[in-house]
Amino acid sequence: MKAVVHADKSGMAGLTYREFEERSPQAGEVSIRLKTAGLNHRDLFVLTRHKPSDLPLIVGSDGAGVIEAIGEGVTGMKPGDEVIINPGLGWQTNSDAPPAGFEIVGLPDHGTFAEKVIVPAENAVPKPAHLTWEEAGVLSLAALTAYRALFTRGKIEKGMKVLIPGIGSGVATFLLQFAKAAGAVVYVTSRSQEKAQKALELGADQALDSNEDWERALDGEKMDLVIECVGAATFNQSLAQLRPGGTIVTFGASAGDDVNINLRTFFYGQFNLLGSTMGSAEEYKEMLKFVECHQLKPVIDTVYPLSEFHQAFKRLEEAEQLGKIGFSIS
Repeated sequence: MKAVVHADKSGMAGLTYREFEERSPQAGEVSIRLKTAGLNHRDLFVLTRHKPSDLPLIVGSDGAGVIEAIGEGVTGMKPGDEVIINPGLGWQTNSDAPPAGFEIVGLPDHGTFAEKVIVPAENAVPKPAHLTWEEAGVLSLAALTAYRALFTRGKIEKGMKVLIPGIGSGVATFLLQFAKAAGAVVYVTSRSQEKAQKALELGADQALDSNEDWERALDGEKMDLVIECVGAATFNQSLAQLRPGGTIVTFGASAGDDVNINLRTFFYGQFNLLGSTMGSAEEYKEMLKFVECHQLKPVIDTVYPLSEFHQAFKRLEEAEQLGKIGFSIS
């Protein structure tokens, strides 16, 4: 089968589109012939975490397709079923943090940037009927990350004021859609006028220029909840927008991971600081139910043929996208 494989060199220099040996599903597994896959920032990180001395790896965490074969003991599904992949491995029920051994499809095991992928049967979930293949293929990782950050960790409620800095990423666009569907008042920031305008079209109540004084732009309005996925570049600005007793949830550090905060300001403000990661299988099912109930669809930036993976990775690396980047797979 054809696949995007990382081997021999670190970073994008180690990626090639080539033939790769297939295997058959073992007990408890299913083989899926993929129709589409989705690109995430995690895939960029994998290119540095996966070492040149490691065995060749098919990258990619998101995908959707049709079950082609099932392993021994698999029940409740059959060849021909249309499925979407939950990329989280080994985290079944909601908990305060992922259990020991939690992994994600695409490292250490092979991922979805290929014509086929083999995953545990429990990770192949019926594809939401209202989503196209392109939409289903880019949904899972970013949508689950957004869902846990907003609902499980952030405890979002109707009428809350929510700030989402850096609206360009796939997770951020899901955060906006989910928060509006939950009845929140949503503020976003972006350095791009185009992205800010798109956010307003998606329902944002106000879009700020990331380079302006946020406090002045908000006219002193304070937030109940801030979801931080940018990192050091915006963290203290985000913290400054919280009301006393407000909550900031963080799960990303693409713009730096070392932050200095004023502890006295923090404890007098009675602020809550929470970390978050992708999410459990239980939350994944809740997220899909929420998406179906509100008929939500991913914001898709660009869909490339899998063979044009270099253009896709470059677009993501340079933060040119608004929403999700996907791959079509013949």
